[in-house]
Amino acid sequence: MPTNRLVVKETIATYASVLFDAVNKADGQDGVLDVRGQLGEVTKAVRGNVDLSSALADSSYTPEQRGELARNVFAQCNPALVEVLGVMAERGEIGNLIGRVAAAYEEQLGSKLNLAVVDVTTVVPLDDHLREVITKKAETELGMKVVLDEKIDKSLLGGIIMSANGRRIDASMRFQLDNARAVLRQKN
Repeated sequence: MPTNRLVVKETIATYASVLFDAVNKADGQDGVLDVRGQLGEVTKAVRGNVDLSSALADSSYTPEQRGELARNVFAQCNPALVEVLGVMAERGEIGNLIGRVAAAYEEQLGSKLNLAVVDVTTVVPLDDHLREVITKKAETELGMKVVLDEKIDKSLLGGIIMSANGRRIDASMRFQLDNARAVLRQKN
């Protein structure tokens, strides 16, 4: 008999795989990438809103009511994602599993599409040359096709932050200044 841990792991893999395959079949790579972003927003919403996460897990609601709540709250998302979220809410699993389902979905990008998304955060938009340099370097490092997900963060002061497949490179001015402060504090 499988352990509870294995059941949870299989449940996460099933949610991610069903979602990925449905979106890929209906909308292709662009849809898969859109849903990746939507999963990030849903994860933030569920983790960041106590009232929402409590309602989605509240056993005084019927499973159908929890599912309807999730479907209504996230109605603007891709239909396949809305349906998976509804099922997760019906089963009372959305709050505990959404982050892990998002991570498993991300893994599917690599295993099924040989694609990695590199999140790139800068203070100003990338120009075409820098975009090309980052893409080629990341493709060489990761051994797969790369798509950049670019974000602007005016608080960085300068530099760049990149992350992919759980690895992060922080070459921002803010990070470097924080490190310098820490070193100066240690010397005093």
